[in-house]
Amino acid sequence: MADEQKPKERKERKKVAEPEGKDSALTTAAKAAGTAVGKIALAAEVGPAPPRPHTVSTKTPKLQKKNKHRLPRRQKKAQQKAAAARPEA
Repeated sequence: MADEQKPKERKERKKVAEPEGKDSALTTAAKAAGTAVGKIALAAEVGPAPPRPHTVSTKTPKLQKKNKHRLPRRQKKAQQKAAAARPEA
């Protein structure tokens, strides 16, 4: 019987007693502060911050755009058809 171990009983921890249905003092203070700040913001009519103006980039691109003299194939053919359809005067 000396080798047998008794199962250990766990002690239950006591929970902090909070009144149910009522808020704690910190919660009520936070709610009061929040409502006061809200009333002040409404009185001052504080709105969202205006967006920043768009700034133009001053970086030089690595590949600069080419100055094309030629038109794409479809546009060129459309111009040729339009010129052929017009009576030459």
